[in-house]
Amino acid sequence: MDRRRYLQAVGVGGTLALAGCTGESGEGDSAEFDGTGTLTLATATTAYDSGLLDAVVPEFEASFGASVRTLPRGTGGSLETARNGDCDLVVVHARPLEDRFLRSGHGLNRRGLMVNDFLLVGPPDDPAGVAGSDPRAAFRAIADAEAAFVSRGDRSGTHIREQRIWAAAGVDPGGDWYRETGQGMGDTLAVAEGLGAYTLTDRGTFLTVREGSLTAHVDRGIDDPPPLLRNEYAVIPTNPARHDVADALAMAFVGHLTGRARSTIAEFRVDGERAFRPLGAREAPNFGQYVPSDWER
Repeated sequence: MDRRRYLQAVGVGGTLALAGCTGESGEGDSAEFDGTGTLTLATATTAYDSGLLDAVVPEFEASFGASVRTLPRGTGGSLETARNGDCDLVVVHARPLEDRFLRSGHGLNRRGLMVNDFLLVGPPDDPAGVAGSDPRAAFRAIADAEAAFVSRGDRSGTHIREQRIWAAAGVDPGGDWYRETGQGMGDTLAVAEGLGAYTLTDRGTFLTVREGSLTAHVDRGIDDPPPLLRNEYAVIPTNPARHDVADALAMAFVGHLTGRARSTIAEFRVDGERAFRPLGAREAPNFGQYVPSDWER
């Protein structure tokens, strides 16, 4: 699959003011941008390959007079880029890795952004007989049949979730039937198609790529997926106390994603199908999203 070009378009000039970080106008402190700022975003490849960023980034550039440089690195690679101080914020989807990032002090003010789900896809003849199964049972069936399975093997959010499902299934995958690509989701889907193998994928990339005859055999839907298939994305700014970053611009982008862009995310379609569901505002604040999930007072 050809990757989309990095998004480096320069936005409109002029001076714009941002009130707060909610994506809406109102009272509060303001930061001004003069149309020359550049924001560097490291992102999970699933958010990039699906085309979602093509929809939400130009809106931000036009509104705030700044350009966005996008680095698709996968979740593990994106967090490492932020640890090195080489990006201003990240969009990621692996809470265990996010927790370590927050706990180490390299990121702060995590915001839940959107949800979709993971799918187990494979050849249409379904040699392991997994169609309609619980994800744990499906993974056990693949291992028992030693049916070909392709893993990203890259410490991405999808790879971390795949490992979690294997563990829940009580399986330590290995042998000739289990292969790792070390590549992004689009490329891994292409390898799975070529080998007639199963793989775990996010919905957004699968809808975008739809490699050959690969079929979704375990698909519980985007509205209320079970915990093992629920795929939550977050946006996390890099800590300006640790790194020299464009903090005001990063927080403006956070406000855009969790404010005005929520409607864009909700309306985003791939071949007429929803690829993501934005996380909505809550009556009671969810303070747990800002700190590691296993933090104790």
